[in-house]
Amino acid sequence: MSKEQASRKAHGPLSGVRVLVGRARHQAGALSCELRKLGAEVIEIPFIEIRRPRSYKPLDSALKNILNYDWLILTSVNGVEALFSRWARLHKGKKALAGINSDRLRVAAIGPATKKAIEQRGLRVDVVPEEYVAESVVSSLSAEVKGKRVLLVRAKIARDVIPTELRKAGAQVDVVEAYETIVPAASRARLRAVMKNPKKRPHVVTFTSSSTVKNFVALLGADSRETIKAKIRGLLTSSIGPVTTATLKESGLNVDIEAKEFTIPGLVAAITRTFESHNVAG
Repeated sequence: MSKEQASRKAHGPLSGVRVLVGRARHQAGALSCELRKLGAEVIEIPFIEIRRPRSYKPLDSALKNILNYDWLILTSVNGVEALFSRWARLHKGKKALAGINSDRLRVAAIGPATKKAIEQRGLRVDVVPEEYVAESVVSSLSAEVKGKRVLLVRAKIARDVIPTELRKAGAQVDVVEAYETIVPAASRARLRAVMKNPKKRPHVVTFTSSSTVKNFVALLGADSRETIKAKIRGLLTSSIGPVTTATLKESGLNVDIEAKEFTIPGLVAAITRTFESHNVAG
């Protein structure tokens, strides 16, 4: 047994492993906490920053007419937070959004984290797809939405799989932007400094969305596939699921680790399996 393996056995399977977490600052806690429990040294540098949309008028208008919809689809915790924040502002806390969650309005959440965020605010969730990706949302709802009105609340830039496919299934879909993600300028110098320092350079980088991939590349200032590969040589990339994996490949990056379950616990489990089975970190 090597010294590294002995340390991991004594202090946790990720002992001695430096993991770079690039989630937005207010969301990094859950992933970082789980990694630290397993002995990892966590480096938090956000690759994305959540910003309010340029105008809340479309979201406010949709919420004022919420009872005209048959389905509400939420694809992220950020979308949930924005929706409930605007509802509270519109109604000044006098009318709970949960009050309209009748047989008329049904709710779909893309995954367990989004479902939990919705239910914590008192709204019932009717559908969570088997796999936590847009394609699975479509599969779960395509037989339910013909002739129905659907409200999709999401980020400014997102894939159009859900609205496109549900419209093909006969639904009338309104897409409302509740927030947008931007590249956090303050992270640029920090990321480049960490990557250049052998004592701080991470062994593995976590990617939890396509935005984190694209912004990571932008923050590193990589202008070609060859450049980005050179800048992260020796690092492992870890992906939360197939959509993020596809973006990594499109960016010219290898995918070393992919979660089997497309959640934060699934990502942590995949990273742990890798370091338990191989003497990766030095």
